[in-house]
Amino acid sequence: MNNIAVRAARNAGNIIVRSLDRLDSLDVSTKDHHDYVSEVDRQAEQAIIDVIKGAYPSHAILAEESGLHEGDEYQWVIDPLDGTTNFLHGFPQFAVSIALLHNNQLDQAVIYDPLRQELFTASRGRGARLNNRRIRVSAARSLDNTLIGTGFPYKNFRRIDAYMDAFKALLPKVAGVRRPGSAALDLAYVAAGRLDGFWEMNLQPWDIAAGVLLVQEAGGLVTDLKGGHEFMASGDVVAANPKVMRALLPLLRPHFI
Repeated sequence: MNNIAVRAARNAGNIIVRSLDRLDSLDVSTKDHHDYVSEVDRQAEQAIIDVIKGAYPSHAILAEESGLHEGDEYQWVIDPLDGTTNFLHGFPQFAVSIALLHNNQLDQAVIYDPLRQELFTASRGRGARLNNRRIRVSAARSLDNTLIGTGFPYKNFRRIDAYMDAFKALLPKVAGVRRPGSAALDLAYVAAGRLDGFWEMNLQPWDIAAGVLLVQEAGGLVTDLKGGHEFMASGDVVAANPKVMRALLPLLRPHFI
């Protein structure tokens, strides 16, 4: 199943890369405030679905653009182009994200950066890999000198004040905060030790499903902003190695309770 996800991700990645030289002529529409979808998103998603359905016609699929396709106890969760806004501006930070749940438990994960040709994969109980090399979360023991990823609110500003308060509390404690614009890659980078932690609000299951399993299989922890495990439902996620999590979560949590 992981091999099928890899094949699907590479097919989608090829479509995305081939489209980079015609960004100014793409058909783009607005789904919501500051939330865009292009013909490339749809084509990449269809390419992924075609591969999955060809191998597992009875499996369910939850895809960002086409929604829920009913099926059996297996469900694929697909973001064909995480970081569409980046892509449309030619900003080189976007990825394909594919996860598989079995009976609502994360089982397989693939995140593919087609520009860097970096393939992050994970299988439950078998660890996480980058281009077939085992990866682990960072060895940081505290927030000192850490690099933390985040995602600024861009369409739902209901909790913007809480976010800014949390941001101000965190900023003096760390070496730097980055907002690259693709939650899938941010989580993959936590798994690979490139980021020591990550937090964001109001994400969708297809944004985080694959990244969550990558972090967990790389030895990290994932919670919601209250320290619980409702991140797939709430869309609020915090990810880090265990020691950084113990320092990061208490800084964030008071602003969201």
